[in-house]
Amino acid sequence: MALNKAQKQKIIDDLKDKIARQKAMVLVGITGLKVKDISDLRKKLKANDGNLKVAKKTLIERAFKESKLEFDKNKYKEEVALAFGFKDEISPAKIVYQFGLASGNLKILAGFLEGKFKEAEEIIALAQLPAKEELLAKLVRSIASPISGLVNVLQGNIKGLITVLAKAKT
Repeated sequence: MALNKAQKQKIIDDLKDKIARQKAMVLVGITGLKVKDISDLRKKLKANDGNLKVAKKTLIERAFKESKLEFDKNKYKEEVALAFGFKDEISPAKIVYQFGLASGNLKILAGFLEGKFKEAEEIIALAQLPAKEELLAKLVRSIASPISGLVNVLQGNIKGLITVLAKAKT
């Protein structure tokens, strides 16, 4: 079913609004995905304050152009969807990457982070980073490690002194 001008303009305006609010955006190839799979991906993104928008490449290109972002629709042969992240920069990339590993038909094409275009390899590298909580835990461990080592050394001296005193007493 062909869209009329008003419907196309509504889609473009919706895309422009999402582009303006996003912290990160991932372009994904959805050729070969079933509607059920796309719905599952939408639910996962929505649970993490994200969104998935499927639109024609021409409409995406026009919305990008009006938002002053570069996009060449001829570069991509597959159907394209946009995964938006409104809360943080990494979650849409992680969700799409993990979903792509599970389904096999989803392909990360590129992305935008902080208004700058990123190639697929950069988005995949970003998606493979550990979670924020895991990184904070590693930081705390690395800060606490020398302190706990010092405590163990000092305890060893005290235990040695107690052992010498105990032997001297007998």
